Amino acid sequence: MWGCSKDKTEPVSAGQTASGTAATKPAPAKVKLALDWVPEPEFGGFYAAREIGAFARHELEVEILGGGAGAPVAQMVATGQADFGTTSADSVLTARARGVDLVPLFATYQTTPHALMAHASKGFTSMAQVLTSGSTVALEPGLAYAQFLKKKYGFDKVKIVPYDGGVARFLADKDFVQQCFLTSEPLAAKKQGGDPVLFKVADEGFNPYATVVVTRGELLKQQPERVRAFVDAVREGWRAYLDNPKQANDVMAKLNTTMDAETFARVAETQKPLIETDETRAKGLGAMSRERWETLGQQLVDLGIIEKTPPVDEYLRPEFLGAPAPAPAK
Repeated sequence: MWGCSKDKTEPVSAGQTASGTAATKPAPAKVKLALDWVPEPEFGGFYAAREIGAFARHELEVEILGGGAGAPVAQMVATGQADFGTTSADSVLTARARGVDLVPLFATYQTTPHALMAHASKGFTSMAQVLTSGSTVALEPGLAYAQFLKKKYGFDKVKIVPYDGGVARFLADKDFVQQCFLTSEPLAAKKQGGDPVLFKVADEGFNPYATVVVTRGELLKQQPERVRAFVDAVREGWRAYLDNPKQANDVMAKLNTTMDAETFARVAETQKPLIETDETRAKGLGAMSRERWETLGQQLVDLGIIEKTPPVDEYLRPEFLGAPAPAPAK
């Protein structure tokens, strides 16, 4: 009878070896991701990757470590306390200049979210006007972008005071200007009746990637497949989060009770154009360019933040720059 020959090789079913015994599926690799701030929408894609099963599909079990002010992400990744971390592109180059072998893998924010915010009632139309207005400006002078602005415009026509992390003084003083994260303080000020107008640092010519996923060079050398799998899962997570952030927002809201559901949703929507751009539509979310890293390195040298530009080929791997743009249809 057809199909009854004992010599016929039977197909091996999923989860079964050729001998007929059940195959043991390898356990997912346990890795740690250290964030440089508390759970907020800027990290939504990482939580989404876990919630939608992207990490699991890539045989990874990821523990996400929330951060905060001064979180030593570079040190944690460099010493193996975490396998991956998030930080800014300028911090990556500063760390490398100090001998820390960090390797960037995925640039979440294509546009830096840093800005200055002033009151709309002042009528400012440019960063130059803001920084020559005689206003009081709350700014952390040690930040790379603050040093860039100081070199470009000088701070002799404004009064620089410490940034306190809130918006109370901004709301109380129409002549007050402060640094901000595009997805944070402006939304808080508007919610309380403020009228902020924003001047983006990126528009001034200083635009380092932000929320950059990094690992240590040693891990990439020893376990390239695992690193690649992590990046692929992160990209899936960010796609899912940009399309529908609610599931991940609900998870983060339980970890960060200082932000309500409405704010989570507003921030997620506000940050979309900072993450998804024409370049990422062509090359994939998280894409990076050699030119931008080279430019940033030279800017940090010009500002005296580092002595020399770290050689790009020592830390930038072609496989993490993004897929080439598709050829135009003929």
